[in-house]
Amino acid sequence: MILYLHGFRSSPQSFKAQQMAQHLATLGRAEEYLCPQLPASPLLAITLLEGLMQTTPAHEITLIGSSLGGYYANYLAEKFGCKAILLNPAVQVPRELAKYVGVTTAYHSDEVFEFKEQHVAELDAYSVAAITRPERYFLLAATGDEVLDWRDMVAHYPAAKQIVIQGSDHGMADFTAYLDQIMAFICLEQNVD
Repeated sequence: MILYLHGFRSSPQSFKAQQMAQHLATLGRAEEYLCPQLPASPLLAITLLEGLMQTTPAHEITLIGSSLGGYYANYLAEKFGCKAILLNPAVQVPRELAKYVGVTTAYHSDEVFEFKEQHVAELDAYSVAAITRPERYFLLAATGDEVLDWRDMVAHYPAAKQIVIQGSDHGMADFTAYLDQIMAFICLEQNVD
């Protein structure tokens, strides 16, 4: 299972989620890919993801998390012992998202949703102070990320496989250039807890 976790205000229609789906389809692996629409509530998002993951052994799961999805992926990789690929992941989410409390719209639709104070509080439960088993992680961090600081990302994933992309942006407009390396990591055989 390759489970893509989109970021805050994003959706399965995001550029990276769509590129990943197309790439896997080209490789004849489309049936392995899931990218659910995540609810605004972190509690509901994690509950949904844990439900999807419980049907597959951890060594057969790779999470791909972008931004807030990276924060969720970190928590789930630690809980389940699976691999995680992190694309400009948020690492200090409660602090970073507190300013977005209120009613807003999703990036890929006109759908309105409310991000509540309670959602910020829910995020604390999924914080990971330090990763274990760094070989389970692959970080792609862009120095040109206009939303999150790439240095926080690099510091949070010490000893993990890392690519620091010079320039780029939060959305990783050059994402397709890294698909082969992402697939190599997905296909890497390793023992996971």
